[in-house]
Amino acid sequence: MNDLTKIVIFGFLGLVFGSFINALVWRLSQQLDKNGDAKKLSAKKKKELSIVSARSMCPSCKHQLSALDLVPVFSWLFLKGKCRYCKKPISAQYPLVELLTAGLFALSAYAWNFDQTWMVATFITWLICLVGLVALAVYDAKTMILPDKIIFKLYLVAIAGLIIELLLGRPPADILQIAGSVFVSGGIFYILYQVSQGKWLGGGDVKLGLLIGLLLPNALQAALMLFLASILGTITSILLSVNKKIERSSKIAFGPFLIASTIIVVLYGQSIIDWYLNIIVYGV
Repeated sequence: MNDLTKIVIFGFLGLVFGSFINALVWRLSQQLDKNGDAKKLSAKKKKELSIVSARSMCPSCKHQLSALDLVPVFSWLFLKGKCRYCKKPISAQYPLVELLTAGLFALSAYAWNFDQTWMVATFITWLICLVGLVALAVYDAKTMILPDKIIFKLYLVAIAGLIIELLLGRPPADILQIAGSVFVSGGIFYILYQVSQGKWLGGGDVKLGLLIGLLLPNALQAALMLFLASILGTITSILLSVNKKIERSSKIAFGPFLIASTIIVVLYGQSIIDWYLNIIVYGV
């Protein structure tokens, strides 16, 4: 499969899963309260909000949507960003998340190394986790909450994927490297959380850090992920503060920066590290 074919196929898949992410985020926002705990819902309401079986509906009027209303990006453009039934605006989040996911799927397929059979399993695991990570980033940006419902399911996916990779020939010694990654990305956050009693970061960030550790190959790349997340978070905070979007004392969600840096490191982490080492050793 050539690069162009991979980009087209996985870009299309990304559009489809981007639409799923939007539905997942909205349904979870209806199921969880402001603390991330499950609301007490009637059996009928639970069925209506089921992520697995419920029909898609307009967030405003709750009218069930037809197939023509659900074509990623194009339906939003065709309807001019408004519900066909109640005419209320549909957030630009919907096409943006769909396009973002399409781009990330295509980029992942283009950048991935498929030299070994087990790397195919790693790629599939990554795509599944990528869907969950994008959903977490969107949810955290909107609510400052990282839902356990998503994170715990991604733990299972990451661990199951690792087991399959080992069965397909991944070197067992890699487990020690991943353990180091988990210690750096999750352990450091846990220590900071305990020392600050939750003032510096939330428990959700600790859980996310542990998940990210399972997805990165070694402690060095986990450290790079934390460094990039800190840089991205700092720059964003400064820009928002300068433009008076937030106060200096305001809190912003850190999850999206952790997730963005994880995506960068998974796809280009080793290249970044090699580039940096070349500068140190050779000055170029």
